[in-house]
Amino acid sequence: MIIAVDGMGGDNAPQAVIEGVYQALEAFPELTIHLYGQQQVMQPYLKAHERIQIVACSEVVEATDDAARAVRRKKDSSMARILQAVKEGQADACLSAGNTGALMAGGLFQVGRIEGIARPALATTLPTIDGKGFLMLDLGANADPKPEHLAQYAVMGNVYAQKVRKLATPRVGLLNIGTEEQKGNELTKAAFPLIQQEALNFEGNVESRELLNGVADVVVTDGFTGNMVLKSIEGTAVTMFTMLKEAFTSSTKAKLGAVLAKDGLRGIKTKMDYTEYGGAALFGLKAPVIKAHGSSNAKAIFSALRQAKEMVEYDVTATIQQTIAKSN
Repeated sequence: MIIAVDGMGGDNAPQAVIEGVYQALEAFPELTIHLYGQQQVMQPYLKAHERIQIVACSEVVEATDDAARAVRRKKDSSMARILQAVKEGQADACLSAGNTGALMAGGLFQVGRIEGIARPALATTLPTIDGKGFLMLDLGANADPKPEHLAQYAVMGNVYAQKVRKLATPRVGLLNIGTEEQKGNELTKAAFPLIQQEALNFEGNVESRELLNGVADVVVTDGFTGNMVLKSIEGTAVTMFTMLKEAFTSSTKAKLGAVLAKDGLRGIKTKMDYTEYGGAALFGLKAPVIKAHGSSNAKAIFSALRQAKEMVEYDVTATIQQTIAKSN
């Protein structure tokens, strides 16, 4: 299995990307990595390994680049080249922590959509209290979808939950402002019966306050709302641990309490740590395209590579393709 990796993408590239790559190579003996980037920049962090191949690129897609033009204009960038590798069958999947908009635009126009998928969706696993997590989509690929797009998101999310998370009948929920069927805006009201018609274990509307309690295994929403929910969860987690740190270092007595509570606090932090859950996958493309968090450290890159490997291993793309073909 070959995964093409953008060695230049992300706030901590190339060091964090390369360190994550070596961790994945150590953990997954079936994995081969094609690492794309500016060799002179990556060289200080590279070491010989039989399952890594370096592909030199002269350009880099920057975070400030225009998303729609970046990949088209910078054809020899590490991001453009990993997408091209997937398109041409030189790699089974690709991963980047770089410019999100550019990766989504490049994935759409270079890798291409699965026939029958109107709009791809950005999906990731978010934490829950029980540690199992839930899949949420869309997280920003399409801010203004139509009701039928949300129904397709539900189908794609269900396939992933069955294939990768091994859930026989995943609970699918539609994010809304109330649980009653008639609640919501025009989009959610119209999407509800369309999702209901699919062969899914549809739980109906779910509220955002119940997400981390594990109210559903797959949660569907538009990209605008999903992106705000994602960033709210991330921001709340960071703020919560900052407040806890301040509280536990405020006095000698508090510091003693911190020592006693250390193991419990570590467990909570692990549950809320985005680096444990991998990246966000662009569902609906002809091959797995994974977007890692822009601030990814080596652990996050490792988790994103594990996610890419699982999507290939469990043939998620082909299953989505077959499922959509049957429902059309």
